[in-house]
Amino acid sequence: MGGAEEFDSGNQEKDGLKRLARIVGTLRGDDGCPWDRKQTPISMWKCLAEEVYELLGAIEDDDPGEICDELGDVLFQLVFIAEIYRERGAFDLDRVLEMSAAKMIRRHPHVYADTSVKNEEELWNRWEGIKKEEKKKSGKECNLSILDSVPRTMPALMRACKISERAVRAGFDWKDIHEVMAKASEEWNEFSRAMENGTREEAAMELGDVLFTLANVARTAGIHPEAALAGATGKFERRFKYMEAALGRRGCSLKDVPRQELEQLWSEAKEHDFNS
Repeated sequence: MGGAEEFDSGNQEKDGLKRLARIVGTLRGDDGCPWDRKQTPISMWKCLAEEVYELLGAIEDDDPGEICDELGDVLFQLVFIAEIYRERGAFDLDRVLEMSAAKMIRRHPHVYADTSVKNEEELWNRWEGIKKEEKKKSGKECNLSILDSVPRTMPALMRACKISERAVRAGFDWKDIHEVMAKASEEWNEFSRAMENGTREEAAMELGDVLFTLANVARTAGIHPEAALAGATGKFERRFKYMEAALGRRGCSLKDVPRQELEQLWSEAKEHDFNS
């Protein structure tokens, strides 16, 4: 393709980020790719989210080769988004890197300056204090809430965990995990009553309370709820596929089998999953 950069493994730029940015520029240029030229920050964010989850899968599998590959895909999406804003005259990749480096140095005075911290709690308090000062100077600060730093666009379960973590740092917490578990039981009873006597909206609100409290149970137990749910979903998926395959070999599907036989198949799937 005329004007397009050819890959030369023997003559790569030392600065890989600049080379990647130049490739993105070529893809979005007049002689580049029609798909790349029409992309926007919003459309690329969707691609980025997909790549981040693929990276998470590789990390959970602890596969270094896949992790390296998926890290590259995530990095490409980030460089792509930065290039779109460079084209608009907003900022360039160098500015992104400069701001990130300066921010990390500024937020670690116990490493880069003559300060010290006694424990992790003091470290987090100082971190939040520095972030608040940054917002004040930028003119973006509105109400100084410790919860302001939690993005509204996070997946709901992950955001529930982050919100509760911030609240704990401010001193708002249950006494121990038994209190949280008791609260979860209370919320479940309220959901059950709403299902029997309330409206759909009331039931939805109560179910939300159940999920939020369970996120706090996970936090108190030292378990990340997103990882726990991903593991449970993967376990169900493996066992369900085992049932599908077993029935497929008999020429039938799940809907053709009586409930009792399905329960027996599920037990077999659990045993197979446990032994594999």
